[in-house]
Amino acid sequence: MGLGIEFPSSESPDLCLSQPTPEECTQISSNTAASWKDSLTIPLYLAESQYLATVPLAKDEGMTTWVLVDKNLLPGQRKVLCSCESFRKRALASDEEGNVTEGLVHGIASVFCPSEFRGRGYGTRHMKEVAKVLRGWQSEYGQSVGSVLYSDIGKEYYSRLGWLPNPRNGHFVFPPVKMEKPVLARLVPESELEALCIRDEAMVYRAMATPSKTRKRVVILPDLDHMLWHIRKEDFATEYIFGKRPQAKGAIAGSPGKQVWAIWVHRYYGHPNHPDEKDENGGNILYILRLVVEGDDTANKPHEDQFLPQTDAHREQAAALEAVLQAAQAEAAEWRLDYVNLWEPSPLVQSLIGQSGLDASWVERQENSIASALWFEEGGDAVEEAPSWVNNEHYAWC
Repeated sequence: MGLGIEFPSSESPDLCLSQPTPEECTQISSNTAASWKDSLTIPLYLAESQYLATVPLAKDEGMTTWVLVDKNLLPGQRKVLCSCESFRKRALASDEEGNVTEGLVHGIASVFCPSEFRGRGYGTRHMKEVAKVLRGWQSEYGQSVGSVLYSDIGKEYYSRLGWLPNPRNGHFVFPPVKMEKPVLARLVPESELEALCIRDEAMVYRAMATPSKTRKRVVILPDLDHMLWHIRKEDFATEYIFGKRPQAKGAIAGSPGKQVWAIWVHRYYGHPNHPDEKDENGGNILYILRLVVEGDDTANKPHEDQFLPQTDAHREQAAALEAVLQAAQAEAAEWRLDYVNLWEPSPLVQSLIGQSGLDASWVERQENSIASALWFEEGGDAVEEAPSWVNNEHYAWC
């Protein structure tokens, strides 16, 4: 497909999905480096790409790389016209009566078409093929409920292919604050994450087993594998920039039964010494991957049709929440991050933040990180009525 050779039609029956060779994976990473290396050098980005295929969520065939190629050509001869990755994610689905079933959601990431192949329909063909194959992919691990992706090109392109944007794609933004971490909050080391995730999963399951006005609900479980995938990516950047890794993976406050905790990750889109490197996110961010408030009856449920909770009954949680978020602000300042972002918290948390003295602003995303989903019925067909996506929080991003 070099000079003088015609490009295949995007409708050609000779085009198919395949898994790339290690050499093709290296070529894909080399092509994507300019867009996605963030603060890393290109050699470090290539090393990170190889490493992230071996960590939780990706290892043990949790991640699959897909390439669109000409089926008549062998590796080494064929061109990778488009590529992406899919991650196998544990999920729960429940109906109006609270009947819970376990299943899978496939998270799609890193959709990329090399510049020389753009404008020829290969991206569209690639995603159509991916949509078909993921309906039954890795069915030995459970039934596929659907696939999700996070669009950085707005809402229209993927909508046309079946991945409809979530009704809400908003987050709170808090500034970093140089201060001592609040005495009410204790920092959470990595060794405590597993126990917190197990407690969290139990609360999610109970909420999903509760009857609801919503016909169908789906939640991607906030398990340890999700947290560690983000944290291992963090390791590369912080080692490179600072020569060390953050020890705090979150913060916790409050008494048992009314505890509040956050699990977070440091994300460097550009080197903090080089402000011109920062991308359209506008800066480097401490993402709160998951926020949990014990005793929050509005959590782990669809936000539609929920009554505004009586926040005066949650005074202890309010104080704990404020301490945890202040700890996040202090962490962001210590690690030279520009913002703290909290995606789609529960109605109670939104209300408590609004009544707190915290400096917080709400952003509704229109172009970047648009959570989009293609849901399936039991027979594998696309659903007529999309289920409600519970907990559209940053842990599920990939």
